[in-house]
Amino acid sequence: MVDETKKAVERQAALDYHEFPKPGKLEIRATKPMATGRDLSRAYSPGVADACLEIEKNPADAVRYTAKGNLVAVISNGTAVLGLGDIGAQASKPVMEGKAVLFKKFAGVDCFDIEVNETDPEKLADLVCKLEPTFGAINLEDIKAPDCFVVERICRERMGIPVFHDDQHGTAIVAAAAATNALRVAGKNFEDIKIVALGAGAAGIACLKMMMVMGAKKENITMLDSKGVVHTSRNNLTEEKQEFARDTEMRTTMDAMEGADLFLGVSGPGLLTPEMVKKMADHPIIFALANPTPEIMPELAREASPDALIATGRSDYPNQVNNVLCFPFIFRGALDVGATQINDAMKVACVEAIAGLARETASAELGAAYQGERLSFGPEYLIPKPFDPRLLPTIAVAVAKAAMDSGVATRQVDIKDYRARLQSQVYRSSMIMRPVFEAARLEKRRIVFAEGEEPRVLRAVQAMSEEMHVNAVIVGRPEVVERRIEREGLSITPGKDFEVVNPENDSRYRDYWGSYHKLMARKGATPDLAKAIMRTNSTAIAATMVHRGEADSMICGVFGQYHWHLNYIRQILETPDLHPAGALSLVILEKGPLFVADTHVHIEPTAQQLAGTMVAAARHVRRFGVTPKVALCSSSQFGNLDSTSGRLSRDALAILDSVETDFEYEGEMHTDAALDPELREYLMPNNRLTGKANVLVYTNSDASGAARNLLKSVADGLEVGPILMGMGNRAHIVTSGVTVRGLLNIAALAGTPVSSYG
Repeated sequence: MVDETKKAVERQAALDYHEFPKPGKLEIRATKPMATGRDLSRAYSPGVADACLEIEKNPADAVRYTAKGNLVAVISNGTAVLGLGDIGAQASKPVMEGKAVLFKKFAGVDCFDIEVNETDPEKLADLVCKLEPTFGAINLEDIKAPDCFVVERICRERMGIPVFHDDQHGTAIVAAAAATNALRVAGKNFEDIKIVALGAGAAGIACLKMMMVMGAKKENITMLDSKGVVHTSRNNLTEEKQEFARDTEMRTTMDAMEGADLFLGVSGPGLLTPEMVKKMADHPIIFALANPTPEIMPELAREASPDALIATGRSDYPNQVNNVLCFPFIFRGALDVGATQINDAMKVACVEAIAGLARETASAELGAAYQGERLSFGPEYLIPKPFDPRLLPTIAVAVAKAAMDSGVATRQVDIKDYRARLQSQVYRSSMIMRPVFEAARLEKRRIVFAEGEEPRVLRAVQAMSEEMHVNAVIVGRPEVVERRIEREGLSITPGKDFEVVNPENDSRYRDYWGSYHKLMARKGATPDLAKAIMRTNSTAIAATMVHRGEADSMICGVFGQYHWHLNYIRQILETPDLHPAGALSLVILEKGPLFVADTHVHIEPTAQQLAGTMVAAARHVRRFGVTPKVALCSSSQFGNLDSTSGRLSRDALAILDSVETDFEYEGEMHTDAALDPELREYLMPNNRLTGKANVLVYTNSDASGAARNLLKSVADGLEVGPILMGMGNRAHIVTSGVTVRGLLNIAALAGTPVSSYG
């Protein structure tokens, strides 16, 4: 009764999800402004005629002036909907909408779902072909076999854009990727293995053909359908099955399983028994892909063969063979080079990219999405997870390159730039951080992390070892560090990829406490206090390393209060020439980057400190390849209030006006005037700031912190920072909510010498 109630609740939740707050999962949004009569005249009449005439002259220009180049059609007649069967075109619409959502979510591909009331495969194919002017590619979906073969063949022959039946090829690609890695774990290869395939529909046949492309031999394949082994004596075989008919005496699944290395099930529940599994070879590979109930449950398969490598189509077991690992990204790559088809070279590239990604160390973002799961290559992790952010740049780049190399691309792309563009879709900080990372890769700086036992720090060190030339040092107990590296499934090794400073037992301890005591002896620090701090305070230890020249920069703040960390940085690293000038936060918004200061250092700054913050902010903004336009924001608008912030702003501006500067600045003004040039020009004609301000400096940390947090929370801004300015890049303090990507970004900034940005 409890199970029935739970199912009813889940069913209603699913229905509510589809119905509210508005029916369906898709909507259409304009990509151009429609605010004025001028906009209307350009979007429609008369301006639209110009675009039409250009396309008439050169049809390829449709991808320049319309959405065609990023538009896919998901087309189905609903005759073979996964797990539901022949439910008809209209009933299949929620599935097709769902497919469209996945295209957009995972690869930024726009998609229309088209459900067609047509069961004649040739007529359906004719309808699809007539849609070519609208779309950049076609995804056929949930069309029964053998009709799907007919529809795809006709469309591929007649259309000059990619046509891809995902039930066939998407399943085949992901299964082949899983098989590639399973064979690696088992110490076998495609050329030698014996394959038994239970299920001779579209997906099963496509999987076998893909494995043959990967090297499997047809003579080593035994196919079974609902009537048993597909053999040459049968007279009821379709053309597709005849290709796999064997001259054999085997007739049953039990017969075929003798000595089999790989079982491929795309059939129905419970059709593979433990007794059949026991007849397989050592280290058998079992792909039981029937949904929702596989041919054999993994527990039963494991009991029958403890060393089996198992994959299913379910998300609640390891190694889910899920088409979403493939179709968004293979279409992304195909669209971006204007491919005329998706050929075997592109499919193989997709297989190898998916398989290779599973063998890499899991990213921090993946670890956050799948907390508690061990994500390291092996029997329980043969293929990547769907939310791995690396899928897009890895697969799309491989597919695009294969399309260009095999001659089916109509446009060429620079692979390095293309990868960077895709990474910017996944990591919003990627594009603006690109010049910083490129500068960091040219250097060999030593960066010490104060909170070295923290998993986010360890994952950042892992990423640094892959993306930068920085020498990482962490403060932490070695046994704790090693235990957490193992738990997180990381591949970094102490002594090789990073150095460990053990606060409990380090040969440099006497030197460290001596250095600290020398600095603080006349500020109340006794030798005993210095010794205690060098045993327990990782921020002080890291700062001392930088002070002694044993590291170039330090990063702290993963936990604890900002000003607590700042206190020790000031004690140890502040000099007459180096002192904190403010904290600068870069917030990446949909419309571009916006910098905010001072968010943490000066709670109530003086005019001199405020002017210093503006100068430092302009200098740091240039590190990102951005020309600074600094606005000093206040409650006063160009002198209209005699408020504290207004007076402070005017004094700071007077200081800047008295010295030579190399950046645009203006104030005092409200934030909206800083960001709206027309409003600012109305309020203060001929003001000295051009365009929108990209650096907002506030007169106290309450205002700057509120602006930063609102941009992050309400405007979905992504923060890089805060960046501690004025310390010669010797120290940075992050905030406790920092992500691994945030730590990596700060490490890249710390990995660049201050001389490289002026």
